[in-house]
Amino acid sequence: MNQGTYPLAASMINQINRLDQISNNLANLNTNGFKQEGTTETTFNYYLQKAQEQNVVPTKINTVTNNIPKIDSKFINSEMGSITLTGNKLDFALNDSDTFFKVQNANGDIVYTRDGAFKNLDNFLVDSNGNNILNADNEPITLEDEFASQIGVVKIPYTNLDKIGDNTFSIKNPNQMEIFDNNDSLIVNGAIEKSNVNSVSTMVELIDANRSFEQAQKAVKSIDELNASLIEKIGSNTK
Repeated sequence: MNQGTYPLAASMINQINRLDQISNNLANLNTNGFKQEGTTETTFNYYLQKAQEQNVVPTKINTVTNNIPKIDSKFINSEMGSITLTGNKLDFALNDSDTFFKVQNANGDIVYTRDGAFKNLDNFLVDSNGNNILNADNEPITLEDEFASQIGVVKIPYTNLDKIGDNTFSIKNPNQMEIFDNNDSLIVNGAIEKSNVNSVSTMVELIDANRSFEQAQKAVKSIDELNASLIEKIGSNTK
């Protein structure tokens, strides 16, 4: 295979992954409290240099594969979405960008969300999926007088979180979490935080990723056509 095909094929794979991520962001444009994701790209040479700085001697494969572009990591955009007043007493928004509500999911695990559009289920405060919202002691909250003061709020850096679906996060290291005894000044009742996805800039990203994929695809096709032409000429000269 022509060596120029390797980085082009890797670039196409990266753009497919990028398209999936951008499409997911757009699909959650109207999801309360949603945080959009992004990706960073680098090459294997970056990891070689990093290892050498740590006095590790890595195996260098070859110049071609070392320069193939790779998805380095995913990151969560922690920017807050706009706060919209609803007047609904079961709606809550968080004041700080790195604070979260605690939810007990269907598996019994405690997960975290910024979606404060809560519901009443059999006199318990639940999220849109029917999962219990928890207080500071990880107990379900009943809809009694002043129930809002019982809602548990925690502070977690986004680097310590993983997205796990249903607009929730799991924590990597529980020791890097601050638990508040009360939620005074941390929440706004009768309001909702909207998604932080910007439709215009995200559409621009989608177009850019699609064009990058098409450019790499055309380049691979051109290399393939050149190879076919070269093989045909060599074959005719050997007759």
